[in-house]
Amino acid sequence: MHDSLKLTIYFGERARSGSRYLADALLDIYGREVFAVSLLLRGVQGFGLKHRLRTDRLLTLSEDLPLVTVAVDTRARIGAALPAVLEVARSGLVTLERARLLTGELGPVSLPEELDEATKLTVYVGRQERVYGVPAYAAVTELLYRRGVAGATVLLGVDGTAHGERQRARFFGRNAEVPMMIIAVGPGEVIGRVLPELGGLLRRPLVTLERVQVCKRDGERLAEPHPLPGTDEHGLALFQKLMIYGSEAARHRGRPLHQELVRRLRSSGASGATTLRGIWGFHGSHAPHGDRLLQLRRHVPTLTIVVDRPDRIMDSYAVVDELTASSGLVTSELVPASAALVADARRGGLKLARHEF
Repeated sequence: MHDSLKLTIYFGERARSGSRYLADALLDIYGREVFAVSLLLRGVQGFGLKHRLRTDRLLTLSEDLPLVTVAVDTRARIGAALPAVLEVARSGLVTLERARLLTGELGPVSLPEELDEATKLTVYVGRQERVYGVPAYAAVTELLYRRGVAGATVLLGVDGTAHGERQRARFFGRNAEVPMMIIAVGPGEVIGRVLPELGGLLRRPLVTLERVQVCKRDGERLAEPHPLPGTDEHGLALFQKLMIYGSEAARHRGRPLHQELVRRLRSSGASGATTLRGIWGFHGSHAPHGDRLLQLRRHVPTLTIVVDRPDRIMDSYAVVDELTASSGLVTSELVPASAALVADARRGGLKLARHEF
């Protein structure tokens, strides 16, 4: 188990770096740096600092959909790559978060005290990877469901690296090794027990563990997001992240819940929000599921992410709390470093803050 960093960048599909698309420039860096894992995700709606809505529902607003890149490796590797990343990225939001990276054989793990309250487990597998004849992502989510994990969402990558090797999705090709991620949330004790079983399922396990707080589950309020100060004791800014796991079929007053979330968050003055559409998953007591034939509504998971200052997060949480009165899983996390990039200006910083709670 290695203390690592997760580098996440939120930006628009049309963002460029010189004559190239930013997405290509970033993934080239991740491949060149031989990151343990990285992937590119396509969002379905969102907005940033300029509050310009991007959505796949309207043709005129779907020309610049949100993209998210995630990269995980040791602190030294991520730190060494940051100057090159910031050289090509002229717009978007960049965050750094602490994570524990596990590779190779997964034996019994005694989790640190800070992960015991609740843990976010992310499992990376290949698109066509299989376990006992079924897709690996389905086998993993079924195991997590049986073991009582609070929820899991499968997100499809279109580019990335796995175990240091670059993998890209192509129109003609099996795309067997293109990475996808399974994000699961549950009690630390449960996650610790399930790790050896995951190791037995997967040929080359690649997983991360992060601290998380579960705020709501299926409408039940479990805890308010931890109140955080604006800075740590050294004056470094602190940030907070909300993640709202739901379903494409969930509604609020007849409108898709994830669409209403983004609309209301945008109206409330939140700095930004991004919604990703999963392909498989579950939350609460609902069994793992995805799209089915002959159904009127899509039945795939959705994941909406909000990153902001702690004082603004509480305003956003009030919106989220109202809209998730009967469904969804809501979590909160500390983000120790975040920088918004606008042209050549940078708001925030990428020095890691520290706060104990």
